This record gives sequence, C-alpha cells and structure tokens, in this order.
Amino acid sequence: MKNIQARADFDPVKEVPSLEGKVLFITGGTAGIGAETARTLAPHGPSHIYITGRNRKAADTLIGDIQKSYASVGMTFIEVDFTSLSSVKDNVQKGFKHERLDVLMCTAGIMASPPVLSKDGYETPTDHETPEIQFATNHLAHAMLIDVLLPTLLRTARTPASDVRILSTTSMGYGFHPGNGISFAELDSRSSMPRFMLGGWVRYGHSKLANILYPAELARRYPEITSLSIHPGVVATDLMYKQDWQTRWFIHITCWLQGLKYLTPHQGCWNQVYCAAVAKKEELVNGGFYYPVGLHAPDKLDKAATDANLAGRLWEWTQGVLQKF
Repeated sequence: MKNIQARADFDPVKEVPSLEGKVLFITGGTAGIGAETARTLAPHGPSHIYITGRNRKAADTLIGDIQKSYASVGMTFIEVDFTSLSSVKDNVQKGFKHERLDVLMCTAGIMASPPVLSKDGYETPTDHETPEIQFATNHLAHAMLIDVLLPTLLRTARTPASDVRILSTTSMGYGFHPGNGISFAELDSRSSMPRFMLGGWVRYGHSKLANILYPAELARRYPEITSLSIHPGVVATDLMYKQDWQTRWFIHITCWLQGLKYLTPHQGCWNQVYCAAVAKKEELVNGGFYYPVGLHAPDKLDKAATDANLAGRLWEWTQGVLQKF
C-alpha cells in the first residue's frame, strides 16, 4: 500500500471557509475525532453544531470550551446509546430541533471488540439472540440516524445553493471482512463469526465494509446529497489505547509493517474536515471513498467494497431492520 499520510501542508484554520448559517451534526462528538472535528469547525461560524455521545460531562466540557471562544455558535448535546436503535431513533427525534441540516458526520464507532450482543441483537456470536455489537454500533445505529434525519437533509438539499453532505467514517481495516463481504447468513441466523484472536477484526471489517457500501448506495438513491466514506488514518485515540494488549500489539505490528505513523486526534479529523467543508461539491465523487487528506482512492477498495449489488442488498436488509423500530 502506498504510504500516504496526513498532508503536512493542510491547515484547517486557513482552508476551512465560512460556515455561516450551516447546521452540523457529529456523532461521537464528545471525544476523539468527533470532538476535534467540532473544535476545528466551530471557529468558522456554523449556526449550530449537534454532538452525540453517552458522556454528558465530557459534552458539557466541550461545549463550554467552544462557546467560551465562539459564543455565537449554538451547540446541542443529544445523549444517545448507539447499541440501541430505539435510543437512537427516540433521542434524535426529540433532540434535533432545526429545519435544516447541512452536514451529517457519522464518526462514532467501536473497534475489534469481543463478540458481545447489542441491545437489539445484531452480530452476536455469544448467545445467538442478537447481532454483534460492532455491526450494530458502527453500521445500524448510523443507518437509523440517517433514516431519522433524511427528510431534513433532503429538504435542505432542495434549498437554493445547497450543499448537503453525509460522511461515514470507515477504516482500511474493512479488509478483514468475511470472504463473502457482508455475511447476511450470520446476521439473520445469529450464528457466530470467528471467536479466535482475529475474530474481533473480522467483525470490525464486516462493519467497516458496511460503512463503505452504505454511503455508495445512499449516493445512488439520493444523488442530491453528497455521501462519502472517510478513512481518517491510524489515529491515536482512546479507541486504540483502551484495547487489550493483544489488539494493541496487532495494531502496532500492522502499522510497522506498512510504514504507517500514528496521527494525533487533531490530524485524524483532517480528512473529515476537508471532505465536509473544504472540498467544493463539484470536486467530490459522490459515493466515493476518501483517504487522508482528501484523496479519492477507489484503488484502495477490494471487489466487495465496490460491489453495487452487495450495497443494494445491504440497503434492503438494513431497511428491514430499521422498520422494526
């Protein structure tokens, strides 16, 4: 793999244009890349920033820090448990108050976790009752969020000079996905994926592949919205540091073999910031996969990640799940 790191010359302070009047929504906005994205975009004057998470104290601290310097930027924290689709649907419906939404950034996620069930039951190799929590959190929760906010996104897209975008954070770790791409048999039957050391990575790859396919299908179905999948790079956040030692060791060895360096959380938000606010709409490939910073990189996708039929099947399967809530 070609070693492309965060652009040394990228300066969001200078390159991000005015965001006056825009409403932004960032999941996982209380820490890591999500929080850094909010901190980076706030100085450019958006009308309002929504952030989600489970840590109200961290949210209050972030909002206080931002509004101390940028009092004109409205901010709202919506407390959401991404392991529960009901929580996502109900809390976002209650908490989102605007008539427009310009940019939705689906940043929240978990990585290489053990085979634990979500509260609703998707991707679950332990008791065969629900789906595994990585697929539920990384894909289904964001699909529910998009479903709830889609009418507002489409209404905004119909306004003059609109530029509506949905960004889904994925990872080059998508390549650990099962051989058949999206394993619908496991998802539907609740049978288990591998539970050995790399089993968590297979499940992670499964969910991150979905984070590539779903935006591509969104772009086909709703071309008036720019939908992208975003790889932030290998970022030194709690998502990595709170892993067990075997997982941290695997990450270190993999990065060493590929010559990759860890990015800071601030650098880790650059690709998302670039695609959300810096790149002009006409410069972006709708449905595309973006490597840091701002590089459209279809050559980094395998056959499964570019399979339109698989993306369509994932869409239909996902809609079937969402309609139960």
